[in-house]
Amino acid sequence: MESAIPKHLVCPRTRHRRIPDDYSPPYPSAVARYKLGVKQVVMAYFGVQYRGAALPNEADKALVSVARAFASDQGPGYWDRAQYVDEANFTNIISVGYWDVPTEFDAWFGRHGAGWTDGTVAGSAVGTFSEILRPTVERFETLFSSDVAEGVACLADGFSGVVQEHAYWGGARDRIPLSQTHDMAPIGVPRVVATGLRQRVIPHENICLIRSGQDWSATQADERRMYVDDVEPVLRAGMDFLRDDGLGIGCFANRYMTVVDSSGRTTEKTYGMSWWKSLAALERWAESHPTHLAIFGAAMKYLGTMGAAAKLKLYHEVTVAAADEQYFEYYNCHPKTGMLRIAASIG
Repeated sequence: MESAIPKHLVCPRTRHRRIPDDYSPPYPSAVARYKLGVKQVVMAYFGVQYRGAALPNEADKALVSVARAFASDQGPGYWDRAQYVDEANFTNIISVGYWDVPTEFDAWFGRHGAGWTDGTVAGSAVGTFSEILRPTVERFETLFSSDVAEGVACLADGFSGVVQEHAYWGGARDRIPLSQTHDMAPIGVPRVVATGLRQRVIPHENICLIRSGQDWSATQADERRMYVDDVEPVLRAGMDFLRDDGLGIGCFANRYMTVVDSSGRTTEKTYGMSWWKSLAALERWAESHPTHLAIFGAAMKYLGTMGAAAKLKLYHEVTVAAADEQYFEYYNCHPKTGMLRIAASIG
């Protein structure tokens, strides 16, 4: 068993882990391992927003445009696409690109990304938005129940062996290298700078993003029924709570996304994507709120029943980003979109 924090990022602790040195987790999990030369990554979410069931021509044009841009020189090392219907009944389709060379992202963004929110990609018939983090490797962590990479882990060199820091409250914090010496507390308040239909959110220090996913495509028979009937409805209820009422507990925005394939067809993969005031606010929800305790209980019953035979794949990535590692911009989007929601609530 090894530490989730890679050896080259281990330093003398001034803040303690929440487990003793002899802790042994009840089941195995692994984390993504990156090449030593990777110092920083980019997680770039490019969204299209529209009302109604039919995909408008302008939205389709924008989706084709970003896919072509991702395939161009200096595009992301990995990307995927997902969709959901938000609390205002708008459909949002988000293309997510990951880079492990920030200078390549900067060059790519200057050619393809900067115009995403100025009205030139899709006009004013639909909304577009960019939500971008570029954390150093000290500021994010991953966790996987299988050896199938998702999200930022698709940039990794491989997986660790079984890690110690998981299956307890506070494990995500303990896996973030910066937590060895820093509390990662939030500083400041977000604000909005608007120019016509274009709105930039100026963020605060140490905002937290979690992408937490599920893949049940390999499940069959009883396991599939158990996930679809017993686990997913509880998960959806928790995601809906965060979407509709999360502000009161520090969740700025939540999206329960369904991954779509290259043809736009839905898959049997989902993930929750949540912006939080802080890692501490996310931890409080996870440890004590009835909606997450219900999710945790349903998942533990499922995994306890299926044991090692479980085909459900679970993963997440948690990032705590410095203020200068964040970028939020929205064009023609409704006021509850992403980080606009918290900015609007505080005036």
